[in-house]
Amino acid sequence: MIRDFDELIQRVKQARRGTAVIAAAQTESVLDAAILAKKEGLADSILVGDATKIKELLSAIAPEHTQSFEIVDTGSDLNAAAQKAVELARSGKADLILKGKTDTSALLRAVLDKEKGLRISDVISDVLAYEHPDGIKLMSDGGINILPELKDKIAIIKNAVQVAHYLDNPIPKVALLAAIEAVNPKMPSTLDAATISKMNERNQIPGCLIEGPLAFDNAVSLAAAKLKGIESPVGGAADIMIVPNIEAGNIYGKMLTYYCKYRVAHVVMGTKAPILIPSRADDGETKMLCMALGLAAML
Repeated sequence: MIRDFDELIQRVKQARRGTAVIAAAQTESVLDAAILAKKEGLADSILVGDATKIKELLSAIAPEHTQSFEIVDTGSDLNAAAQKAVELARSGKADLILKGKTDTSALLRAVLDKEKGLRISDVISDVLAYEHPDGIKLMSDGGINILPELKDKIAIIKNAVQVAHYLDNPIPKVALLAAIEAVNPKMPSTLDAATISKMNERNQIPGCLIEGPLAFDNAVSLAAAKLKGIESPVGGAADIMIVPNIEAGNIYGKMLTYYCKYRVAHVVMGTKAPILIPSRADDGETKMLCMALGLAAML
């Protein structure tokens, strides 16, 4: 099992050098990511966007790399940059797409275009990986699905489990998070969790162990799970946390970065090429780690 991001980077590098296309690359943090990935031997990058601004930024932050990247000029139109990035990935010229200055919504519109996009699944979802002291943990979905229904949650789980498998975790333990660990008809998330857990028990969702509903403490603390009488291989030992809605996932993810100071990475699953939608506030290292996670999802 891959335990941290350094090990993940080494695994990807041993397998293949990738190519990322950056949609609207005229921002310093994504250029930092492109430079770090190149120096690391992880990936080359195609920079799509305002060529003049991209060249100006490269000259300012890394003049030695002004000739290191292919630049595709789409001017200042962020939608055009997103569409061109999708076109390059669809044609096989790039392995993955990293969001630059373009909005997530604009990039996803291009990705989900029925004729020219990259969708291969009914439900796409953002999987966040974070470097916990006990190993890499996953959380979903804090980036795309606002209030997922039962069928959406099943797809979200399957996407996250697929990422766990890429990280050499053959049977990840999945916790369906809620405010409480008991089923309450007034709390739809607990009803969904109970249904999904039973489906997993009957092997309708294979390749993982699922338990829910679980409050967060019961999912991550063996002592809390024991105190509350939860007898489950998932209780206190979850590898994947599935949140009930996008607000919970968004808050969870940002607390990992700003309170816990954990290294994190994102990858959107359910598309022909992995899509990386880190926050615009994330630094170059985080975006480079997203590249590594995206490339791992293709091994």
